[in-house]
Amino acid sequence: MLPLLLASSSTYRRELLARLHVPFVCSSPDIDESHRPGEPAIELVKRLAEQKARALADSHPAHLIIGSDQVAVLGEQIIGKPHTFEKAREQLMAASGASVTFLTGLALLNSQTGECQVDCVPFTVHMRQLDQARIERYLRIEQPYDCAGSFKAEGLGVSLFQSTEGPDATSLIGLPLIRLIDMLLAEGVQIP
Repeated sequence: MLPLLLASSSTYRRELLARLHVPFVCSSPDIDESHRPGEPAIELVKRLAEQKARALADSHPAHLIIGSDQVAVLGEQIIGKPHTFEKAREQLMAASGASVTFLTGLALLNSQTGECQVDCVPFTVHMRQLDQARIERYLRIEQPYDCAGSFKAEGLGVSLFQSTEGPDATSLIGLPLIRLIDMLLAEGVQIP
């Protein structure tokens, strides 16, 4: 089996990949993550996931390199990481009673052959009706400023949900394991 490399500095993705009990290392790629004018969100995350994997191919020959990227979409608007309390409050107020779709791009590059599998896994969160006091209490407790959509689904953020739908709940956290397992199996990796 080729060594496995996660092209990410995300602790969330690292924790998810560790669930598979396969050895891997991490390295953070340096790419331009800008959204191109007119680029659909699905194409954006697929492009960035593949670019992250390919950015490490020269320094990691003969590896299976996993790239992943995620955006949250509310209506037609991409919403990113809020970085501040104020921006997070604004995002959650806008999402109150609405649906937020998380699009997670996933790429698995065989740097030995150059073959790259790329996909996008959607996951939708239907939010409860939220008032400003509830949002502010949540933000003060969890401080999800590094999370697209302004909540941590693996934590208290689930209290903001009415329901969810999608093929793989791990895609909401940033690495769709079910689809990744399919890709790894196609490369001959044995998953316990």
